[in-house]
Amino acid sequence: MLKERRRHERFAINRAAKYRVEPRDLLRECLITDISRDGARLFADGVMLPEQFELVISGADGLTRRCTVIWRLGGEVGVKFVGGGLPNVGPAFER
Repeated sequence: MLKERRRHERFAINRAAKYRVEPRDLLRECLITDISRDGARLFADGVMLPEQFELVISGADGLTRRCTVIWRLGGEVGVKFVGGGLPNVGPAFER
């Protein structure tokens, strides 16, 4: 059995999100399938997400985080939040 390497609890959600490479770029759609304070698992079928981008989280009062890709598997991508994690992931994302 693999040892859990995450420092913070993750929460399974299916939340729409958008991403962009540069601040003035067109927003493109993706889905957050789970999230923790330090990162997230995203699903973007048929799209190659860049190595770094800005994630705009829907329903979180316009919350954005700069992301770096940690792993890829098909349409799924694991990202780490750069420059600070989310303040309080739990209840805010369970809605």
